[in-house]
Amino acid sequence: MSARASSTTPTPTAPGSLPLIGHALQLARRPLPFMTSLREHGSVVRIRIGPTPAFVVTDPALTRKVLVTDSAHFVKGGKIIDALRMFFGDGLATVADGDTHLRNRRLIQPMFNKAHIADRGAAMIDQVQDVVSAWPAVVPRDVYADMNEVALSAFLVALFGADLPEHQEGEFVTLMPEIMKGAIRQTILPPWVTRLPLPANRAHADRVARLRALIDQAIDHHADRSPDLATPDAVSTGAERCPHAEVRTKGQDGLFKTLLTAEDPLTRQQLQDEAITLLTGAIETTGTTLAWTLYEITQHDGIQRRLRDELTAVCGDRPLRYDDIAQLHYARQVLQEAIRKYGPAWMVTRTAARDIDLGGHRVPEGADVVWSPYLHQHDARYFPDPDTFDPDRWTAERAPAARGSFLAFGDGRRKCIGENFAWAELQIILASILQAWPRFTLTSRPPRTQAVVTVKPDTLTMAYHPQATSMSRASAEETRSFKPSKSRQEQ
Repeated sequence: MSARASSTTPTPTAPGSLPLIGHALQLARRPLPFMTSLREHGSVVRIRIGPTPAFVVTDPALTRKVLVTDSAHFVKGGKIIDALRMFFGDGLATVADGDTHLRNRRLIQPMFNKAHIADRGAAMIDQVQDVVSAWPAVVPRDVYADMNEVALSAFLVALFGADLPEHQEGEFVTLMPEIMKGAIRQTILPPWVTRLPLPANRAHADRVARLRALIDQAIDHHADRSPDLATPDAVSTGAERCPHAEVRTKGQDGLFKTLLTAEDPLTRQQLQDEAITLLTGAIETTGTTLAWTLYEITQHDGIQRRLRDELTAVCGDRPLRYDDIAQLHYARQVLQEAIRKYGPAWMVTRTAARDIDLGGHRVPEGADVVWSPYLHQHDARYFPDPDTFDPDRWTAERAPAARGSFLAFGDGRRKCIGENFAWAELQIILASILQAWPRFTLTSRPPRTQAVVTVKPDTLTMAYHPQATSMSRASAEETRSFKPSKSRQEQ
């Protein structure tokens, strides 16, 4: 197919556009129902985000053309990416396509191969078990906050090593949720508003500056305890190493050592950008997925029973070991179904690098092209009864029919570099919670979906119980096949 536009087929425009703001009100008030409704209007649908037109791709086959086949003509960019770049800088998720992206991806890729992840597996398990076993029993807790905290704690161990000072870890845990709120606010608002000297804008800038300072401290700590490491600043300025640098701690080196020891090292600014990108990806998507997973487990006795039976069959009475997670096949299915049902991303953008034909529709050069994992993963053509939570969609027999529409990690040359790590972290945390707590119960109303950076629960609290009680009776058939657990979308 020629990259240049060859068709004049009119692109349908979504109804409900308002003067000046376009579809911004619908995107702000009911983003998920609005996005999924666009499928009714065609495979490519025009919307307006403020005064700016954007083309939403509702057909997963066309999205794969954007991400893979014709990716050279759909470059990283768009309103969302431009706004996030103010926070991420030129990290791997936001840096423009080209030599810098390829160079940085090659540098970072070894951090996330399976051998590197396995080397940090025991330290991650120890950290996660310490966190989840410290939760007080029978006290309602904010599940989303807990999952973000434990995900961040595990990733900090993997990224910077096992001996990051406790006060630094605590500040990361406090800062990141507020920074993510500020980042999505800047994504939604017009650029001129985010540049005004408003209290919210100043607070966001201060938090980002503090995060960068914390990352600097973590990098310096990592280098100071490793005599063979030298940060780019130390190399370029001849700065003296900490006098205690020769004293190695017993903590394992973190994944970040790969960047610090690269033959062509990143600058300090680039190290900060990559650390922010990695931290955000590890927390927001992992925490959201785990929160929804625990919620669904409380709604399905049969699913919980199968998870616990599998864990017992693999581990017996001993604690989880890293080698165990490859055998937790049903746990992987449950997690994948949580990712499918709840996103986690609901709106991603690219920019057309030239006039191009996409599914018979002309997309002009410079236009934003939007795709939505959430929309594709609720397409009934590929996922029958998409609002049903059904982990058995991902059995070896059924999964191939649905994989083409499962795009939670993206695809092509910009596919999420941390996918292997994400699966390992998710399974470690889920298994550790199941081992630490024989029972947990929902103490809030059922949550509604809330589209922020990810599709998060608007409210979700649980209590964790040290003693198991008999679950409600479920027949063998119920254990194999579960009734619908419908999403409660935004009100």
